Amino acid sequence: MSCWEIVADYAFRSLGYGERLLPRSDFTLCQQVVLIGSGMIWNVYFGAVALVAGFALATLVALGKAARSPWLRKPSEWFVFVFRGSPLFIQFFFAYFFFLSLKQSVPALDPLTSAPVGAALVLFLNTAGYSAEIFHGALRSVPRGEVEAAEAYGLTGWPRFRRIVWPTMLRLAWPAYTNEAIFLFHATTLVFLSGFPAAGQKGDALYYASYFADQTFNPFVPYPILALYFIALTLVIVAIFGAVNRSLNRHLPAARRPARPRFLPQIVR
Repeated sequence: MSCWEIVADYAFRSLGYGERLLPRSDFTLCQQVVLIGSGMIWNVYFGAVALVAGFALATLVALGKAARSPWLRKPSEWFVFVFRGSPLFIQFFFAYFFFLSLKQSVPALDPLTSAPVGAALVLFLNTAGYSAEIFHGALRSVPRGEVEAAEAYGLTGWPRFRRIVWPTMLRLAWPAYTNEAIFLFHATTLVFLSGFPAAGQKGDALYYASYFADQTFNPFVPYPILALYFIALTLVIVAIFGAVNRSLNRHLPAARRPARPRFLPQIVR
């Protein structure tokens, strides 16, 4: 079987398309690269869904944590404390069995016991808790002078937040939020190690890497392939978030470049 045939058979196997049976013997490098890459589709899905939805919730929780009313501040503080204070693996474990109990009472909630819905929900809440703390710290760091200047120009309430406070908060929080996005995509490897099952052997990249490592008794081929995939994904995330960061800071003056070092010393003064 050529490598192109392997790509045709296994490129979208993690989504249920293509060859149903996994290879059993004579594993080739192409099979491992293609199947692990197929599993990366789920890692990208989990990370993208949680990141987009978690960004909105994190902003609301950060505002709630900074609110004067204890009815808004206390629930926000406890939300951040719970999801930052407990390990993500334990959150997956308890969430899965909680969803199973809900399913028995309300059969319509059956999708929550599946990884595409239930695990994405857990990742969404987890990253919202971490991101909310980042945004809250940035919110407290917004220069008071900018807020006072906005008030002097007649900007108050929602217009002031939308045009002054929120952009400045994002600009201050973006480097730390970039790290959170990278950690989130790395954390997607925990989904199928927790209680959420991989239905029909349709798992993520780590699922297929573990399969090849168990079958060949050689972890030094599939796991480096997995690491290279995540390094490539990290580079993509850094590029995207770097472009957003440049856009957020486009109004600032360019940093002064340091002078080139002099390699030839002055011998004669």
